[in-house]
Amino acid sequence: MRALIICLLTVPLVIGGCDRQSPQPEQAATNAAAPSPDEVTSAAAPAATPSTIDYSHKGAAEPAASFTAPDGKHVTLADFRGKPVLLNLWATWCAPCIKEMPTLDALAAKEGGTLTVLTVSQDLEGKAKVAPFFKAHGFPHLKPYLDPKLALSTALQANLPTTVLYDSTGHEVWRVMGGYDWSTPEAATKVAEAH
Repeated sequence: MRALIICLLTVPLVIGGCDRQSPQPEQAATNAAAPSPDEVTSAAAPAATPSTIDYSHKGAAEPAASFTAPDGKHVTLADFRGKPVLLNLWATWCAPCIKEMPTLDALAAKEGGTLTVLTVSQDLEGKAKVAPFFKAHGFPHLKPYLDPKLALSTALQANLPTTVLYDSTGHEVWRVMGGYDWSTPEAATKVAEAH
């Protein structure tokens, strides 16, 4: 019963951040020929502005919530301490989430030695949904972490997509709510703040 109550309380958090009925700026089509929010193409990169960086949680400790690694083991963010972590909460049904994935993969390739990029799916179906997505899109530098119980979204009170940068000691530097283009020079400057 308790799990049902928690699930019912977290559903509005997820739906409110990335839904198909209420287009957000990064979901809205610019003209009639543009794809709808449900028709995601990897070619279009999300818009990014410096004002989307939120420092209001700076210094907060990482949540202790566990999630599932690609090998099926339960992990927490503490398991990744020692170098900065860029935590991205996403789902396969979230258009801005999918649009930013190629730029997250490029960032992981570029910064892999000094930064861990964790993409943690908030899909309730877990591996059944995420494994085929990763196979179809082939992100060679990202791994499919899973959080079907929405523990991270709940702990961070986050809508999708949300990306949080943690320093090497597990303290928040900043967060971005909404899609972001991680391939820009501005993004590189912001990520460098964790070093």
